[in-house]
Amino acid sequence: MTELELSIKSHFGIIEPDELKSITSLFRPETLKKGDYFLQTNKKCERLSFVQSGFLRIFIETESKEVTQWISTKGYFVTDLSSFIFDKPARWTIQALTDTEIYTINKRDYKEIINTIPQWAELEKMFIIHCFITLEERVLSHLSMSAEERYHFFFENNKELFNQVPLQYIASMLGMTPETFSRIRKNQFL
Repeated sequence: MTELELSIKSHFGIIEPDELKSITSLFRPETLKKGDYFLQTNKKCERLSFVQSGFLRIFIETESKEVTQWISTKGYFVTDLSSFIFDKPARWTIQALTDTEIYTINKRDYKEIINTIPQWAELEKMFIIHCFITLEERVLSHLSMSAEERYHFFFENNKELFNQVPLQYIASMLGMTPETFSRIRKNQFL
């Protein structure tokens, strides 16, 4: 089973093997070069992608700074969910931090899945629930953990990012200033 198939099963729930093949056949390989945009703020998001390799940063520019919402890594899906599902202009910009290989399904093909897989509405609901739970966990960590605890938890679960992406993006994602992040990082090695 491919990583894409495993991830679809993990995020969407139980799918019969032939249905899984039908879904994955709709995904097309794509390569983004470092610095390429997957999506820009205020554009409509017309695709959902699975990250095969590389890193994509999801961020927004405010009047005073850039705020990193997430860094998508291998094995994650990436999209602006609100834009993709509800046809709204995207809130987020998504940019490749490294050369990145993705598998992409366009919105038209995604909407057609319901015609080939009768229980798709229920499976899609499981995907949305999975996304919501991930968001809840992030909110809980921001509300219940200190900056040091958030740093250590994230570091233990994402060590590969610390040598691969600019640290200010990780600091922003963890809700810290670069100075606080740097101080915590320095104290970790003392």
